[in-house]
Amino acid sequence: AGMRVLPKAEREAMYAVYGFCRIVDDIADDEDGARADRAAALDLWRGDIESLYAGGEPGRAALVAEAVRRFGLDKADFHAVIDGMATDTADFVRYPSFEELDLYCDRVASAVGRLSVKIFGMDEAEGVTLAHHLGRALQFTNILRDIDEDAGIGRLYLPRELLDAAGIASSDPQVVEADPNVPKVCAPIVERVKVYFAKADEIMARYP
Repeated sequence: AGMRVLPKAEREAMYAVYGFCRIVDDIADDEDGARADRAAALDLWRGDIESLYAGGEPGRAALVAEAVRRFGLDKADFHAVIDGMATDTADFVRYPSFEELDLYCDRVASAVGRLSVKIFGMDEAEGVTLAHHLGRALQFTNILRDIDEDAGIGRLYLPRELLDAAGIASSDPQVVEADPNVPKVCAPIVERVKVYFAKADEIMARYP
């Protein structure tokens, strides 16, 4: 609904980017589908994005072709989103290091922000910085909100450094989710998220 306030060209471009993200996210989250099939489906999207930027037949990427042409969206950001979804598909996100988790957040959230700020017409440097901070703020918030839900599908996004510091030795998502020391893991993430939101707010306050 928030996208409806945008001018027509920007609105349609944002709908296209959202559509792309929704599709690849659904592929990654299809727990009924075989892991190999989901990985193959993401690979098809990678190929179509490559073809689009090479001037070939865009296939599925025709969805974002006009947005790419009009707003100069970066191929690397589309690939980053797909790589983030492939991480989920491969069940890699379990007991990650903070560095691994930060890269995951960049791919599934900040990359979407980088696509979006180009459509909004922001100054490039400020747009990239906003995408960095707001993307991570939102994704870490999602992680904190969904600890139990993620554990139910075998995912654990809490970083191992904080789990170790809280005395939680297990890497089993459901064991971790039920541990009474989980709030000790979440508290420093909350403080980090507050900083990300504050930095994002500073930038957004300068724009309509």
